[in-house]
Amino acid sequence: MKGLFKTKPKTPVDFVRQTRELLVYLERVQDTRDAKRDEKMIELSKSIRELKIILYGNGESEPLAEACAQLTLEFFRENTLRLIINCLPNLNLETRKDATQVVANLQRQQVQSRLIACDYLEANIDLMDILILGYENADMALHYGAMLRECIRHQSVARYVLESEHMKKFFDYIQLPNFDIAADAAATFKELLTRHKSTVAEFLSKNYDWFFTEYNSKLLESSNYITRRQAVKLLADMLLDRSNSAVMTRYVSSRENLRILMNLLRESSKSIQLEAFHVFKLFAANHNKPPDIVSILVANRSKLLRLFADFKTDKEDEQFEADKAQVVKEIAALEPKDNK
Repeated sequence: MKGLFKTKPKTPVDFVRQTRELLVYLERVQDTRDAKRDEKMIELSKSIRELKIILYGNGESEPLAEACAQLTLEFFRENTLRLIINCLPNLNLETRKDATQVVANLQRQQVQSRLIACDYLEANIDLMDILILGYENADMALHYGAMLRECIRHQSVARYVLESEHMKKFFDYIQLPNFDIAADAAATFKELLTRHKSTVAEFLSKNYDWFFTEYNSKLLESSNYITRRQAVKLLADMLLDRSNSAVMTRYVSSRENLRILMNLLRESSKSIQLEAFHVFKLFAANHNKPPDIVSILVANRSKLLRLFADFKTDKEDEQFEADKAQVVKEIAALEPKDNK
């Protein structure tokens, strides 16, 4: 008789529904002294762990496509993501990690060739505001930051973040005193400015003035070595990308930008010097240099040629040597232009 009363194994849909019900309960019952709440917390931890196992496999077996599709559809059918984001601060550290991995994985899950997560986020775009502001909470920053980076894999979501007022906050987040949080914010900032080429080019063209004013003063001229090094490397990545050719032409026509790059070329750090060179070579290679750019390069010609004579990479790099030779040739051949 015993076999007749066996409980049916839970389906992926059941686990999502259970997770949702528990999150709703925890959002409603805020009293941490409530004994029942502790029980629900333990149940929730197990339930989120099950979702993670369905999506990632358990180490012995791979995830099943059909189970992942069922889970994804149910997860985004209602506000499970919003509930997880809102309740994350109340979860223990291990459950937060599991929840973060579940949310990250779901951004990549396709159901009938569609990214269901993207549709949900477009309709609930305010969730990005919560994730970005998470950088101001030391306990939540790394979890929300990891979720945010996965969400901006969707071009429409990245466009929203780029065009939002929050974009200006990244210049401060990157310089937070907590190294791990600052590094996480820098990783998100880089992702925003390099992943979706056409969207980034449009953003940089429309927001050129304020963006590069902030970028130069807060990042390239930061007193923090790591901030300067990361910023000049990202600048090189942006300007050398063909999608940003119009922005690059504008950037290398500015005497203020040239001044900053020449200062970075004189840094004692080899890595900063090298990254600065990759941007500086664009000033030298510009065939339509404005007269004031030419006059600065001519005035500093002997110093620059001396610098490049001793300028070497740690490993042999034919491309670098060819670029350096071209820059030296360009600078040596410069004639002052009349400033009309």
